[in-house]
Amino acid sequence: MHKICKFITGAVLCGAVLINYNSIAQTAPKSAATAAVAELPKNWHTMDLKTDGYFGISLNQAYLFVKGKKSKPVVVATIDSGIDTAQADLKPILWVNTKEIPGNGIDDDKNGYIDDIHGWDFLGGPGGKCNFTETTEEVREYNRLKEKYANVTAAPAGNDKEYAYWLKVKETHDATVTKSQGEIQQLQPVMNALMVTSGYIKQALNLKADGSFKITDLDKIKTANDTINRSKYVWESVFQQEGGDTDNAKIIKDLSEYLAKINNDVNPDLNARKRIIGDDPNVNDGKPYGNNLLKFADASHGTGVAGLIGAVRNNKYGINGIADNVRIMGIKAVPNGDEYDKDIANAIHYAVDNGAKVINMSFGKKLSPHKAWVDEAFKYAAAKDVLLVQASGNDNQDVDAKPEFPNDIFEDGSATDAPNVISVGASAEKQDENLAGTFSNYGKANVDVFAPGVKVTSIDMDAEFNTADGTSFASPITAGIAALVLEYYPNLSAKQLKQVILESATPLTGTMVLKPGSKTDKVDFTTLSKTGGVVNAYRALVAASKLKGERK
Repeated sequence: MHKICKFITGAVLCGAVLINYNSIAQTAPKSAATAAVAELPKNWHTMDLKTDGYFGISLNQAYLFVKGKKSKPVVVATIDSGIDTAQADLKPILWVNTKEIPGNGIDDDKNGYIDDIHGWDFLGGPGGKCNFTETTEEVREYNRLKEKYANVTAAPAGNDKEYAYWLKVKETHDATVTKSQGEIQQLQPVMNALMVTSGYIKQALNLKADGSFKITDLDKIKTANDTINRSKYVWESVFQQEGGDTDNAKIIKDLSEYLAKINNDVNPDLNARKRIIGDDPNVNDGKPYGNNLLKFADASHGTGVAGLIGAVRNNKYGINGIADNVRIMGIKAVPNGDEYDKDIANAIHYAVDNGAKVINMSFGKKLSPHKAWVDEAFKYAAAKDVLLVQASGNDNQDVDAKPEFPNDIFEDGSATDAPNVISVGASAEKQDENLAGTFSNYGKANVDVFAPGVKVTSIDMDAEFNTADGTSFASPITAGIAALVLEYYPNLSAKQLKQVILESATPLTGTMVLKPGSKTDKVDFTTLSKTGGVVNAYRALVAASKLKGERK
């Protein structure tokens, strides 16, 4: 899920322009004027609806409420795609394992992880390698089981349960592959057109081959050359669809990563895990694996997630994180593709064992072959009083009817709503019909609350910024609120943290919104989540101030 943001939808929509580029270009204005793109404030997600007109989390009011109070540092783990440990907004707030001597190649604290200074990479292998491009779980499971069941029309004796699972796997696999094949056919011409037209724009702007440009740069191009003007017209369309302060390089990179992901569904590299990491993801034997490198080419997502939680505040750089006294523990376990259950279970254990009190999980998938391992890790976190905050998913589906994984409906029947787990949907900036993100998953029983997740801006790798859509961003905003509350009220238990966040999300009864995924059907916003509201940092702190802490 972490790689799915609205850009992909935007690319398909832009693709209508780009795929039909030849016909549109013929009628394109010779010098298309750059249309004004209405930009949201980069910090709209922190604002207050009444004061500022944007449905953010009332963060200024929250800090006024705790002004003069002392805070205690809180360790927040991000299980994600990695992190840029040199990012100026993150470097001062990274968790440091003081029991480990950096770079000596020795497991000083004897926790099974060598030189884990700021966290661990469960996708890493010997020689500094990383398995960061993976396929989906349904593709892996299909190929694991097909030799046994592909030519079978009924369950073999004693294999009823596995055969039923196979049928689900096959159905999911076939749908995924068909969808990916269609998207490749649609998006590859888009990529080709972007590459070609980008080259013409660079030429017109006298940029080097590795140079980049933004929408404002297009106004500098004054020419009668039809080819350049057509290229300009294409990029104006793309930038207007994207919004934000993005550039051509970021758009091409995102599309390239997505194409790599869906190509890996159609033509999967099923040996990458064994070749790079060396372990068996279907055997959770407790043996250590991975490496300590957290920054790879795909660390953009994890960097943005960490920034929303705790980027250094008021340093005249980057963005202001939600929480002002956190230490970010980076755990890389989410590839460009679906995460493995084994990695997620081990990542949760690692975070808990090393002192994290809040864990953000901006990922998800359609199947969970080893759900019991992840369920056990969820229970372990609960036993150690650790709050888990997770993105609900970006498939605009009702997860009450069609669950995403991981979730807190445990296989053994011991829980259907764990007291230490918060599932978060994505909301937009205005209290109108578009309040619910069109891509967001929802569910009256299994999504707890919504948080800002539409056109949210955070830091990126290498001193860059990224504006994107996704429950992947709504989740860390919620995790940031949890950390902020725990900083000032350190005696609150994980159960109480969940309680104050949910209680402080005022139900928006009567607010009719477009149902995620629909352009016409409207529903009451309160039907989309358990609380029927949007998270609010100020009200969460007020609620916390009235509780007697239960943390042991």
